[in-house]
Amino acid sequence: MATDSPFSPSFTPGRKWGSGLQVLLVGVLVLAVVVMVNYLSANYFLRFHLSARSRIELSARTLGLLKSVTNQVRVILYYDTDDAEALYSPVWDLLNEYRLANPKIRLETVDYIRNPALAQKTKAKYNLSAQTDKNLVIFDCEGKVKPVDGNALASYVVEQVTNAVVGANGWSFRRRPTAFLGEMAFTSALLDVTSPRPLTAYFLQGHGEHQMDSGDEVTGYLKFASLLEQNRVRAEPLSLLGTNTVPPDCNLLIIAGPRDAIPDAELVKIEQYLNQGGRLLALFNFSAARKNTGLETLLAQWGVDVGRNIVTDPDNTAKGTDIIISRFGQHAVVDSLRGSRLHVSLPRSVGRLTARAEAADAPRVDELAFSGPRARAAGDSTHHAPFPLLVAVEKGAIKDLIAERGATRMIVVGDSLFLGNLQIESAANRDFAGNAINWLLERPHLLAGLGPRPITQYSIVMTQAQMRQAQWLLLGVLPGSALLLGGLVWLRRRN
Repeated sequence: MATDSPFSPSFTPGRKWGSGLQVLLVGVLVLAVVVMVNYLSANYFLRFHLSARSRIELSARTLGLLKSVTNQVRVILYYDTDDAEALYSPVWDLLNEYRLANPKIRLETVDYIRNPALAQKTKAKYNLSAQTDKNLVIFDCEGKVKPVDGNALASYVVEQVTNAVVGANGWSFRRRPTAFLGEMAFTSALLDVTSPRPLTAYFLQGHGEHQMDSGDEVTGYLKFASLLEQNRVRAEPLSLLGTNTVPPDCNLLIIAGPRDAIPDAELVKIEQYLNQGGRLLALFNFSAARKNTGLETLLAQWGVDVGRNIVTDPDNTAKGTDIIISRFGQHAVVDSLRGSRLHVSLPRSVGRLTARAEAADAPRVDELAFSGPRARAAGDSTHHAPFPLLVAVEKGAIKDLIAERGATRMIVVGDSLFLGNLQIESAANRDFAGNAINWLLERPHLLAGLGPRPITQYSIVMTQAQMRQAQWLLLGVLPGSALLLGGLVWLRRRN
């Protein structure tokens, strides 16, 4: 009787054929995946940025602008291509992304060191100075020209460097770039040369409002005014004292945190402006929560209820009385902010006035953002609710509209500090400001998503509850899991 030998082959012919068939099937599958990937890459072109130098993709707002460009735009890089500090390589890489997104963008390089003849022609055409105008990016669209200084494309720090050759002290200095600002500058320049005409925003003054030209860290609005300029909106101050009226070229009226009462005569002028298709960005300051600036009464006629309160939110408090907003309504201004957050300070509630909403001629009032469900208004310990904190207002079909104006549009916010110099860079505040500007001015192609940012600007804003959760995870859950796993391994080996 034959017995199996320990040296008998482990694979029968059937098993061999099965293994061969399995290898064949895996090979066919791998080949199919390779073919599919190549087909998709050829027909659905998508580029990923993996290197340190090319890690930035164009923002959604930039891509929206590029989609709207129909005229030829020449972009001339007037550079010494070997100058490392001039950031020529990242500038070229970034502008190449613009060209790939829209073939109407045509890139040219003029090396003023190696091609002096072409440099001379460029200097003559664009009236460049031989001494000062170096390392420029020139945007030219049918004669509309916007130069961008290369020194404005990065922020720098000055470092002290030891050098035994230099001076008795042996010190020299160098500039080190800390952030690349190229997309912000280029998108602004592209908008400048492709827009039909400049727009003007007027900041109301005379009632304790934030100052558009102030560099004060907290209350100044200089960075917001700069954001307006980046969006091709000229910022100007406005006083309505005496016989002054809202200028006819006012595309946007900004009332930023008035602390004193606005006289009735001035409120009448603002109302006339709004009734003629005006655009208003109104922001309220906590210091006037117990006052009546007159603006509250005016906005009530448009269906907006501005609370004489200060909202606190224990579940979404960042520090002190600051609130992190992550609950948004349905509206073009905030649709792109989902997954992001706003950072506000001492906000007042701003919502829809129910009684006015029932009127036949009532404007449309959309509540855009809300506090958490356990929020409360200062002075009211019993009422807990998700308070609305900002609204958008729109009313069309207005009789006798001023030429070049459409329907009346407003955005009303219960906090004015969140667009100040300090907080505008926090969370998604800058993106909200850009969205608000472009919605008010009816530029839908610039509402596609978030706007350009410095490449090194990363920030994490967390509430106190989120900080506690993170601490529990890092200090409790993770070490505890490691100890538990180690204990289980020890017990198993012991047994």
